[in-house]
Amino acid sequence: MERDSVQRTNYPEDVAAPSELSVENALSLAIHLHRTGEFDDAEVLYKRILDAAPDHPDTLQFLGVLSHQRGDSDAAIGLIEKSITLNPGQPDRYNNLGNVLLELDRLAEATDAYQQAITLQPEHADAYNNLGAVLRAQGRLDEASVAYLRAIELDPEHVDAHNNFGNLLSSRGRVKEAVAYYCKAITLMPNHPQSRKLLGVAYYTIGQIDAAAQVFHQWLQEEPDNPIAHHMYAACSGKDVPQRASDAYIESTFDVFAASFDAKLGKLGYRAPELVAAALERACAAPDRALSVLDAGCGTGLCGTLIAPYACRIVGVDLSLGMLQRARSRNIYDELVKIELQDYLENHAEEFDAIISADTLVYFGALDGVFDAACHALKPRSLLVFTVEEAHDADAGYRINPHGRYSHERNYVCESMRRAGFDVEAIDTAELRMEGGKPVGGLVVTGRKLAL
Repeated sequence: MERDSVQRTNYPEDVAAPSELSVENALSLAIHLHRTGEFDDAEVLYKRILDAAPDHPDTLQFLGVLSHQRGDSDAAIGLIEKSITLNPGQPDRYNNLGNVLLELDRLAEATDAYQQAITLQPEHADAYNNLGAVLRAQGRLDEASVAYLRAIELDPEHVDAHNNFGNLLSSRGRVKEAVAYYCKAITLMPNHPQSRKLLGVAYYTIGQIDAAAQVFHQWLQEEPDNPIAHHMYAACSGKDVPQRASDAYIESTFDVFAASFDAKLGKLGYRAPELVAAALERACAAPDRALSVLDAGCGTGLCGTLIAPYACRIVGVDLSLGMLQRARSRNIYDELVKIELQDYLENHAEEFDAIISADTLVYFGALDGVFDAACHALKPRSLLVFTVEEAHDADAGYRINPHGRYSHERNYVCESMRRAGFDVEAIDTAELRMEGGKPVGGLVVTGRKLAL
């Protein structure tokens, strides 16, 4: 189940860079930097304000929000809770605290925070929307419906509430009704990418692939350079299908939900990291921290924590800066690199004893190039362990699916690995996750680079 959208952090309106830096003006500048993505400078300025005024509640709150965005959620909670203790009458602080707790899957606490915001401000539409998200995450769907509809009643132009209620209806099989809410969200904010994407998802979920393609085609006509529109139109129309997902698509897709990635996948029963780790365990001797390992498409570092007992060195590679920031907070990786995977592999000859990859190659169609590059980066007799989604009866041995990921036939995977110089030691079927209430079938593959 896809986690619903919570309303963004509540910042003061009309923040501009001040001419004189009193504490309040310095805070205005810090918020301005924060909102425009200048996180390093914002953090420095927040901390300088707290040096001068250690109990300044607004500064504590926004430094907490920034800390969460940068992967230190424990610090974030402490800072926001301190700001609430100092000034408990501000509903937005409870709302922001709830957002952090929700993304950490601390659902009961998040529920309490949103309800406290509503108690302080009964017409807080954002808090009702966010309460709906946390109730849905707990399976309390009837209550979530009430919360979403209350948010829409309070703010009929609340885009996230329309999207989220559409998500809930779709999850209950009421997809045609969901489409109406997605359409309403698009009319409220025509260029809101999440609305367009969700409308396309709703159509292909009910088997109306052509209608989904039309949604993405219209989006692409209005934003010809939008990587998500481009990729999803190709996925649903079968036209101009790329050999792999573009760098821009990967970055745009994963940066958006890096902070909530782990919690979302937990709700989908996501198993790929555990399957990869188990395959590595079967292929290796007892763990002795002896391997130099590349985590290819490391994401937030879910694999890294599992394979650490085998590694003396772990390098993580990913295109999403947001994902890498979350991975860094785990303190497992010796190096984290923002780069396209194949480019990295081609420039690191015979450096690794093992390359692992959980659900990264689902963004590649043809696999020959990435397998050649992986073979180049591995030492002789070293391991490549990965997952892909399994295809059947794909003309080219692989195909792109309406959800935007590629799936691959077993025989195609084996032949591609052999051409690249691998011996296929194991290829097992497995359920990788749930999607749309159904298991996603995949392959867990272990190959070993042939000796020279």
